[in-house]
Amino acid sequence: MTVPSVTGPARSRLFDLTSILLTYPDDRLLGAGTQLRAAVAEITHPEAREQLTAFLGWFLTTDTLEIETHYVRTFDLRRRSGLYLTYYLHGDTRKRGIALLTLKQRYRAHGLRLTEGELPDLLPVVLEFAAVAGPGDGEAPLRQHRRGLELLRSALGEAASPYRHLLEAVVAALPPLTEADRDAIRALAVDGPPVESVGLAPYGTDIDAIGPGPDLATDFRTDFSADFSAEPCAHAHPASPSRESAP
Repeated sequence: MTVPSVTGPARSRLFDLTSILLTYPDDRLLGAGTQLRAAVAEITHPEAREQLTAFLGWFLTTDTLEIETHYVRTFDLRRRSGLYLTYYLHGDTRKRGIALLTLKQRYRAHGLRLTEGELPDLLPVVLEFAAVAGPGDGEAPLRQHRRGLELLRSALGEAASPYRHLLEAVVAALPPLTEADRDAIRALAVDGPPVESVGLAPYGTDIDAIGPGPDLATDFRTDFSADFSAEPCAHAHPASPSRESAP
């Protein structure tokens, strides 16, 4: 069976929408049900639209506190389902610093500015860049960090998190994995991220630890098709007493 492709504006719209839905569920996002349903209805890829519809079915009918608590427990308190993509491939090593710098330089070349303190490998930021810059250079970070994306997708699936639907929607628009990709992902799942100065358990174990990365400011875009090239990216949630920054 031929897998439907997502091209042009439709592809950008998919990445933009998933970028928004992966941000912290603040009042503005939770109150945008009508806009979110309309945006999902415009997604042309059948599988991606189905996954997004399933996510909204939970997101728009669940108690606010339950959603907020689930978000923090899923993305902030478990390293194996964190939103910082370079961590999966590089762990807390010097190579991660280089990878972060490379991402920041790529964004700068396209006129995108990060919010102060925001890390460039945060998945919502990577997805926004893919939406704005488009196929090719814009989606290069997603392709380069596909292993991390797949590990995150797997972790969310194992945890039966509703956020798994967003990862399924994203990968539905990406090229199929090669056998070499699958082998590398399996190896990384067993061995865990590289270790330099911080000892970490492999992804095969259930880790409940403070996720890497600082607290960031929240911003919700109400116009899903707007051009954000002149605005700073801002995606995560306000500081929480239970959350700490990684080294």
